[in-house]
Amino acid sequence: MKYRQLGDSNLNVSEICLGTMTWGEQNSQADAFAQLDYALANGVNFIDTAEMYPVPPQQSTQGATETMIGKYFAQRDCRDEVVLASKVAAPSKSDRGGYIRNDMSLTWNGIHQAVEDSLNRLQTDYLDLYQVHWPDRATNFFGQLNYQHQEDAAQTPIIETLEALADLVKSGKVRYLGISNETPWGAMRYVQLAEKHNLPKIVSIQNPYNLLNRSFEINLAEVSHRENLPLLAYSPLAFGALSGKYLNNQWPEGARLTIYKRFARYGSDIAEGAIQCYVDVAREFKLSPVQLALAFVNQRSFVGSNIIGATSLAQLKENLSSTQVVISDELERRLQEIGDEFRIPCP
Repeated sequence: MKYRQLGDSNLNVSEICLGTMTWGEQNSQADAFAQLDYALANGVNFIDTAEMYPVPPQQSTQGATETMIGKYFAQRDCRDEVVLASKVAAPSKSDRGGYIRNDMSLTWNGIHQAVEDSLNRLQTDYLDLYQVHWPDRATNFFGQLNYQHQEDAAQTPIIETLEALADLVKSGKVRYLGISNETPWGAMRYVQLAEKHNLPKIVSIQNPYNLLNRSFEINLAEVSHRENLPLLAYSPLAFGALSGKYLNNQWPEGARLTIYKRFARYGSDIAEGAIQCYVDVAREFKLSPVQLALAFVNQRSFVGSNIIGATSLAQLKENLSSTQVVISDELERRLQEIGDEFRIPCP
């Protein structure tokens, strides 16, 4: 396992981060404990969660993921061995209130309520990395296209959010700050405002990135390098689609996209054509499609850590094996050719 310094922080994180959004929905507490035991024993020191997890979100399970992690820390007494990241939710476009907490805005009150609730569930008194899960303004994220500017739409100014987050750093409840599902404009505003007002600088950005969705390379990779803002890549397997298991209208029992048909982001005909090409190349180079897709993400220069998710130990083991794969020049060339033929089929 390789380790990388996360931005301007002193956090050294494993190149694979264990994602947790299925815990409490597809995975039980016993499953979560088994995954954590295996991941930590194999060099993973980075865990990512969120107050809204598990996904798909619903009131009856909200917070269950953090609660499971908290029970693990209490039983294993290993909190200080882990770099722990969580996220504060923002309002949805249609509803500025919600069941997650009373004040869903990214204001001082909303953020402080969120962090206190997360710390209680996680049974810890600090978070290593605290991230804004998505923007509190009218903009495009989660794969949306056709941006429509809404000057008068309700929002929390980024400076207000950043000042509230800075209070958490000052109090010791949070060590470092990050953003997620952000745009280039939003990322640069966080950087510029921190510098202007002498507030903590964000150290990472968590956005989707995989062989089907390489939009980060177009609009954020330069920001990542120039501002030392590494990507925490989520959905590196495109909800499992890049494994090839859904090709030819196959719907394996118990698989995520079989259970949750609402997640259609990676299910288009053009995506299937791209996936078939990547699967064929993986087999040609004696790799599994999973190893190929994850190794590609692992070895991008702007990636700080690759957030993998697994619903079984077998999947987790295969995911971790990607750290042993080296993308050769020839394989890189072939992947870029496919990327040129299928240009970001799933933004």
